[in-house]
Amino acid sequence: MAFQYLGQAILVSLQPLNLLVLVLSTAAGLIMGMLPGLSATMAIALLTGLTYNFPTQTALISLVAVYVGAISGGCQSAILLNIPGTPASAATALDGFPMAQRGEGGYAIFLATTASFLGTFISVIFVLTLTPLLTEFALKFRSWEFFLLAIFGVVICGSLTSQGNALKGWISGILGLLVAQIGLDSLNTYPRFCYGNVNLMSTIQLIPVMIGLFGFPEIVRAFRKNSEQNVIKVNKFEMKRGFRSIGKNILAIIRSALIGVGVGIIPGVGEDTGGWLSYWASKSTSKHPETFGKGEELGVISTETGNNACIGGAIIPVLSLAVPGSAPAAVLLAAFLMHGYRPGPLLMTESPSFVYNVCIYLAFASFAMWLIAMLVSKLTIRILGVQKKILMPIIFTLCVVGSYLINYNLFDIKVMFVFGLVGMILSNLKFPAAPFLLGVILGPMADSNLRRGLNLSNGSLLPLVTQPICIFFLALILIMILSQTGLFKLFRKKNRKEAK
Repeated sequence: MAFQYLGQAILVSLQPLNLLVLVLSTAAGLIMGMLPGLSATMAIALLTGLTYNFPTQTALISLVAVYVGAISGGCQSAILLNIPGTPASAATALDGFPMAQRGEGGYAIFLATTASFLGTFISVIFVLTLTPLLTEFALKFRSWEFFLLAIFGVVICGSLTSQGNALKGWISGILGLLVAQIGLDSLNTYPRFCYGNVNLMSTIQLIPVMIGLFGFPEIVRAFRKNSEQNVIKVNKFEMKRGFRSIGKNILAIIRSALIGVGVGIIPGVGEDTGGWLSYWASKSTSKHPETFGKGEELGVISTETGNNACIGGAIIPVLSLAVPGSAPAAVLLAAFLMHGYRPGPLLMTESPSFVYNVCIYLAFASFAMWLIAMLVSKLTIRILGVQKKILMPIIFTLCVVGSYLINYNLFDIKVMFVFGLVGMILSNLKFPAAPFLLGVILGPMADSNLRRGLNLSNGSLLPLVTQPICIFFLALILIMILSQTGLFKLFRKKNRKEAK
């Protein structure tokens, strides 16, 4: 029966109208993912209304395709401009932009796009085969586990991006967590740090923060007297070299995909965390961790595999529990409901073919994304040949427009300017901006789950050291912190000398 459903889904996907919709939706997702400020969540939300009168299967193809395209497209601006198109691509910029600076922008985009395709495709297999098992594990995450997961993400990100000074990375992440507390709290709707400003009560929007942190420093640097006029050269894709690199790192790709799927099925975490955890795993197991952050191919490959594998992972709880694994998946859930499907425990009884349809549409969308991205990238890499003093005013305009389009609110533009100044200060003081951004992303999850856990335990912290998953995360956090101490580094150097 399963093969019959899969065959029917393939035939539906190959219909001329559906193929056209697939291509157009994937291309639209890629473009929205590339442009700073236009997130995957916004892309799906905009398309949901447009697909209201579409035939049901055509609408599903369109929504899945724009999701895949938007998450994948963010890597291009991250690599070429050091401005992530979506939060999911923030980690890609760490190694992608240095590669572009040394003239390997096309090669970096090829690696990122191919890794995105593989991450999405591998996640499809898990959606098909391991949905019940993985969903059961995700249900074991409660308030304390979610709180520690958020702290673990900030600690990892701070360590990875600090260039040898993890304390600066952790301070940056903590500042981001503090910024996330602005607005009405999620439990009692009490205004915090709002000072009577109605706009602040709705919390600080993520996209203006991201644009300000990453966009402003690059724009300002372009107009400094000692800045380079443009990048040294723009190279070709070097597909043979790229496929060799993909083949050489296939085990890391599989590991990153597993991490991405695992993170994706945990409700509320999202693609950005999947990318960071995949990056951390590759750096931690590398024989040359010092090359990460300086243009390491594996850094780009791992991040893009991980964040795209989260797409399938985030869809798993949507289908089986009607609980979204990420913000874009939440909008996708609403779209499924709008088109007459009821995701949840009864889905396989009421609509047994639905899961197979979604899997096939994901697979087709990943193929379409790879092909379209290869064609589009031939144009986008030419951006590197444009003088920065010509390019950056255009980028600045896009940053302003992208910030405004979130809520059509001028206040978001002011937020972007404020965090642009914050980004410049962090850059000048050598504090990484990525942990700050991740702190803003994970702050609401950490805050609400900590307070909920304290309410349930009557203020006791005992569950942190009695629940198995909590103990696991506490051990990881402690290891991460101790690994950055002088004593641990001396011990590691001593072991390396003895090994030689």
